[in-house]
Order: sequence, then structure tokens, then C-alpha cells
Amino acid sequence: MAELNPSIMVIFGASGDLTHIKIFPALYSLWEDDFFPDNFFIVGFARTKFDDDAFRKTIFDSLNVNCRKKPIDEDEFFNFSKHIFYLTSKYDDDSSYQKLGGFIESKAKEYNMPKNVVYYLSTPPSVYINVIDGINKAKLMSYEYKGDGFSKIVIEKPFGYDYESAKNLNGKILSVFKEEEVYRIDHYLGKETVQNILAFRFSNAIFEPIWSNKYIDHIQISALESLGTGGRAGYFDKAGIIRDMMQNHMMQLLSLVAVEPPPLFDADDLRNEKVKLLKSVRPLSLNDVKKYTVRGQYDRGVIGNKQVLSYKEEEGVPPDTLTETYVALKLFIDNYRWAGVPFYLRSGKRLKMHRTEIAIYFKKMPYSLFAKVGIENIKQNSIIITIQPNEGIAINFGAKTPGFKLNIEPVNMVFNYKSSFKLSPPDAYERLLYDIIIGDQTLFARYDDMLIAWQLITSIIKGWSKLEPPVFPNYEAGSWGPKEADDLINADGRFWNNN
Repeated sequence: MAELNPSIMVIFGASGDLTHIKIFPALYSLWEDDFFPDNFFIVGFARTKFDDDAFRKTIFDSLNVNCRKKPIDEDEFFNFSKHIFYLTSKYDDDSSYQKLGGFIESKAKEYNMPKNVVYYLSTPPSVYINVIDGINKAKLMSYEYKGDGFSKIVIEKPFGYDYESAKNLNGKILSVFKEEEVYRIDHYLGKETVQNILAFRFSNAIFEPIWSNKYIDHIQISALESLGTGGRAGYFDKAGIIRDMMQNHMMQLLSLVAVEPPPLFDADDLRNEKVKLLKSVRPLSLNDVKKYTVRGQYDRGVIGNKQVLSYKEEEGVPPDTLTETYVALKLFIDNYRWAGVPFYLRSGKRLKMHRTEIAIYFKKMPYSLFAKVGIENIKQNSIIITIQPNEGIAINFGAKTPGFKLNIEPVNMVFNYKSSFKLSPPDAYERLLYDIIIGDQTLFARYDDMLIAWQLITSIIKGWSKLEPPVFPNYEAGSWGPKEADDLINADGRFWNNN
């Protein structure tokens, strides 16, 4: 990876948690690894009253908690902090954006650099429109720079609340920025193991030929959390797990594990194939929503020997809420590669363990050669891609146990990132921020695949609104989720990977 170009990053919502927990730790790691040149600077833009020194102090404190390279060397941070500035501003105040424009202009001259500006929206979605309008009115886009630099905008999830709101937000963004300047961030796509899905599939001749309905029985995609709302009850109760996880992270994982090989590994070709794949996901009728979707909400339970509250008892959650904290889906992809293969997706909070994985289960052998010696039920072969917490890939197959008697038991071949490469992979935000600055959109959602995903999720939400809601809560904290989710997959003679 080469040194980054001279650049300016403006972080809207710079006093918030995301900035301190994810964005600055990633920026500091890139700085410490010598990716930034000396002529770069970062501008914090938020309502909280700070001067430069006070803001820098909050960054230093948060790095010592959240940066993967802690403890932070004070001298190194001092050199980094000289590139950090802060403007106390209002999101709906035109003069704040005029002030920002003047600040960028003066600092770009001081640093002897072009106005290469990345606008990062680390704000609540409710102020996205204010920020975009403010940038537009103050003429802070690249085409106003008369060739002196670029401008890019980074949008955090949630990108809309449903299909219509996402479409409207996208229209607003594209009225100010070009699509090639827009980076819709999904931090799952920055994870090493997620990126490795494509390498695993398309660079290994032993896997790609069997990656189809000819050999694969079904695929499970799971994003399980043992935590609750984590202080985000206000946001989460409006979104639910289907908007928080299914529309973005889970649809992206689905598209990567099932996508056709692109002509070339570049942003446009890969994203074109992802759009084709998502268009092939079978739409759900109202009857399908009833049959192939499960909602859950957690009750009190025990996690890690600790008694935890039910969702309705969490601070900030209405006691009569019908918001789901668990969703399971059964989906089909109607194309030649995947016809007939069910994809089971599940995501939830306050579950037995924290784990995100893709489990690929292969069809059983058509004839049991060993039936005459009493071996009839040989376990299905599988490939388990673990995305977090222990990143790696396990291949499960049958092997004869030692001894005179013929007996076949499942065994694992395991690849683990840390033990194989002897290094810790960069944080997802490090990779994504690097790609934003160099202009590589491969790991970012394009407007069309985002809208197609919203169409599917919105149809499910609308279907739920027409059906009798479940009686919540319907699963204990510390369990694997509601019984109905087990019924969904067990009805097909299959089982969740709860090992």
C-alpha cells in the first residue's frame, strides 16, 4: 500500500462516539504506519463547544481505549494532533459552512496542497440533508474548485429507513455529488475475512467448480450478538434488527458468497455482478413473509453468569414495543447457479454467543458405500467462514478413525488468520478510509444494490404490518433465539450451526 495523497478530512459529528471509537483510531493507525504525508489535516465539525486543544485531548483519551495500537506514544500523538482542528458549528446554519470553506481554503494554502476533501457524515441520519444542503450552498464540491482537488462524501448507515426514504436520500446526494464521489460505508466489507470470501472462491480451483447447486445443499449466514442495545435504544427501537443488520450487512454477505465472478476485480465490474445477484433474490409475497420469516424479542436471561434484563426493560425502550431483536429469513436466488438452494439468514441480540459466520453445507453422497458395514449417516461436508471474533475458515470432512473397525468421524482443517500470517489484520475502518482517500469504491455499496436490498427488506416490513405480530418476548437472553427460527430450518430437515 502506497502513501496517501495530500488530503483533507472533514468529520461532521466529530464530537460523537463513532468518531472517537472508530474513525480516529483508524486515522491514527494509518498515520503511525506512515500512510499519510505531512500535508494532510482533519477538521472536526460539530455543535459541542471545543477549541482545538480540548478536542485533541478527547481524541488522545479515546485512542488509549479504542486504538488497536495502544498505549499511545505521547510524542507520536503530538505530531499527529498538529493536523487536527475543530470548528464549533451548527448543521442547519449556512454561515457555519461558509466558515468551513474559508478554513479549508486557508489551511490548504498553508499546507501547500490541493483541496482534496473527504466529507465524512458521522452524524445522526436526521441531519444528513442539512449537511448536504450546507455543502451545496457554500459551494464546497470539487467542481467549484476549478480543477484544484477532489471532493468525496462518506455516508454511514442507516442509509434510509425504507425503500422510499433511501431513494429520496440517494436523490438528494446525487443532486450534489457524482456517484463516483459517494462512499456508502458498510464496515463489514472492510473486514479481512469478508474480503477473503472472494479470494477463497475465485483463486482456488478446488472450490469454485463446486460452488453451485450441483454440490451445495444450503447456506447459512449468521450474525449473532450477546450484547443488547448498547446504549442505542433510541435508534434501535425505531430500526429493529431487520434495518440495523439485514438490509446492509447481511445482504452484502449474501451477495459476496453467491455473486458470479466479475470479468475483472475492480469496483464497477464487481458491483455490477452484485446488482445482478441481488436482483435474482426471489421476492417475498405476503404468504412467503408468513412462511419464511421469523421475528423475535428477548426476555430476561443469563449471559456469562450474569442476569440481564428483557428488551422491554432496557433503558429508553417503550414497555409496549413490538420491535424485533431477532430475525431469521429463508431466501432463494433464482438463477442457474443457485436454483433450489435455500439461504438461511439470522441475526439477533442477547444470544448465546457473539459470532458472525457463513456456513456452506454440501449435499450428501448420493449412495452410501459404507451402509453394509453399519455406517449410514455420514455428516455433511461443510465450509465455515468465521468473520468474527476468531477470523478463519474451517473445512469439515469425514475421515476413518484409527483401528481395525471401519468408522468415519467428522474432522476439521482450520485456517486462522492470526496464527497463519503472524500479524493482526487492520481494523475494517483503516482499510475503508484508505480506500476512500485513494478513490477505490470496490468495498462500498452502490446506489442500485443498496436500493434493491431495501426493496426486499421493505416488502418484509410491509408484510409484517399486515400480519398478527408475535407475542413478545419469545426467546430468553442467552439462548440461540426463538423456537420458531429452529422450526423454520428444521422443517427442511436441516439445523442451525450452533456448535
